Amino acid sequence: CGVHLEVIVEKPLQVFHVEVEVKDINDNAPIFPTAVKNLFIYESRPPGSRFPLEGASDEDIGTNSLLTYGLNSNEYFTLDIKRNDEEMKSLGLVLKKYLNREETPEHHLVITAVDGGKPELTGTTQLKITVLDVNDNAPAFENLVYKVRLFENAPNGTLVVIVNASDLDEGINKDIVYSFNSDTSADILSKFHLDPVSGHMSVKGNIDFEETKSYEIQVEATDKGTPPMTDHCTVLLEIVDANDNAPELVIKSLSLPVSEDAPLGTVIALISVSDRDSGVNGQVTCSLTPLVPFKLLSTFKNYYSLVLDSSLDRESRSTYELVVTAQDGGSPSLSATASVFVEVADVNDNAPAFEQPEYTVFVKENNPPGSHIFTVSAHDADAQENALVSYSLVERRVGERALSSYVSVH
Repeated sequence: CGVHLEVIVEKPLQVFHVEVEVKDINDNAPIFPTAVKNLFIYESRPPGSRFPLEGASDEDIGTNSLLTYGLNSNEYFTLDIKRNDEEMKSLGLVLKKYLNREETPEHHLVITAVDGGKPELTGTTQLKITVLDVNDNAPAFENLVYKVRLFENAPNGTLVVIVNASDLDEGINKDIVYSFNSDTSADILSKFHLDPVSGHMSVKGNIDFEETKSYEIQVEATDKGTPPMTDHCTVLLEIVDANDNAPELVIKSLSLPVSEDAPLGTVIALISVSDRDSGVNGQVTCSLTPLVPFKLLSTFKNYYSLVLDSSLDRESRSTYELVVTAQDGGSPSLSATASVFVEVADVNDNAPAFEQPEYTVFVKENNPPGSHIFTVSAHDADAQENALVSYSLVERRVGERALSSYVSVH
């Protein structure tokens, strides 16, 4: 719902950061997992019995995704929404009075979900309730909710939780089989195994905090009576982050080469760092080596600017190889590095210099024109065209005659 933009202005190089928030409109209706839900309820279940249902989902956000539920008028059932804590909001069907299979073997209900948008949108699902006879004691879990913490990257076979239910019946009606709810997602089924006899839930796939931070898993306990009876519990599984992702470091923009007369504070490069981990494991700090004549400045969240911190002199040093290191706060800490090769551009800040400041030359008279008399040499510490030296003769007079009339430079 948010887009981060970078606006870069050159000469001088500057960066501006823009956060664009995309506002939601109510363009998605609530959707139930299935169009028809089949429930099997014993006629012996007492009033007040609660049967969990999968609620609807709405891809919108905020008020547009706030759902209220309604049930068509009937004398046997009502809807109940439990909000035990922020983690769990479960929808359930509550029995108001005893059922009579011989009188009414089936009940057909419609659940309506209405979102909070304007105009509001709705979705529906049908409930087909079959009333069962005989086996009159359902299994009962010792806990309705099991809260568990599990470290990411836990190896296969790691025990997550043991769910336990009991049944007051005797013989085969007391034997319990544990299973995931029929609406359990394929992702959960690929990551966890539930032993049908012992109720041991264990890891069988890759657990990645960066992929999913928590799971809400519905578990059923079903006896072997005829017909079978079922109870439900919820496993709230919190995934604990491990420092398994090294920081990522990207050089986004370079302004090279750097003129040797560039002012202090000149921006040379823009750098972004990130870490997929959470908490201290995802907190990244940046450092620079060598420190002189450059430094890193934090500009926005995980963005840095590489700037000039002291004056340059190409004649003393023409290139620098800098290493930027990003290190997270995990234990043990992980890091990443990136190299920046900075070339210093020449400015014409050095005058030519003769190899010796003064020459004494004796010239014989009557030399023909074009005769070579002596050689002078000068050099310039600058580079390229700034180091090209040309020679000319400054006029000097000997008596009443100009020396340049008799001598030329080649």
